[in-house]
Amino acid sequence: MARRFWLMKCEPAAYTIDDLARDGRTSWEGVRNYQARNFMRDQMQEGDGVLFYASNADPSGVTGLATIARAAYPDHFALKKGHKYFDEAGSAESPVWYMVDVAFVERFAAIVPLETLKSTPGLEKMMVIQKGSRLSVQPVTPAEYDIVVGLGHGGAKDAAAGTETPSRPRTAPKATGSGTATRRGAKSKSARR
Repeated sequence: MARRFWLMKCEPAAYTIDDLARDGRTSWEGVRNYQARNFMRDQMQEGDGVLFYASNADPSGVTGLATIARAAYPDHFALKKGHKYFDEAGSAESPVWYMVDVAFVERFAAIVPLETLKSTPGLEKMMVIQKGSRLSVQPVTPAEYDIVVGLGHGGAKDAAAGTETPSRPRTAPKATGSGTATRRGAKSKSARR
């Protein structure tokens, strides 16, 4: 299956690209929107590229890159009575909610703000810039991914002018760590929608 690309939103109060750099790898739990869940459960595969997006930040924007380190598996917090993500509709035999593991790839030297994304040619159809788009997990085309990576590597002027061809890693980097790095009591990394 061809490598896919995603934008995954997280509020800085919950988890940041710096946290992911420190942890190396973590689970991405707490997604409670059916469309976002379906993207994770049905389409995300190990090795897919991720634009790590800081939402509700000042400014909001892409802060770095990650990769899917483990494809979707049941979100165990949904089965844990008393947990804020508990959902009585699910069971171990028939889970409702899923999560993935993500691994750190790169932190951009500077955030690529939402306003830059909105004004960059080639990103006009990118889901994150569409009015009312609030999904915490969104598909991104390979071309959109390349443009944003170019912007993150300091090519804002050149990429916007169309004089630079940003490049993306063609192979998925090896994930670090063998398990999840979610800290006990940590807030969910996904923006709940």
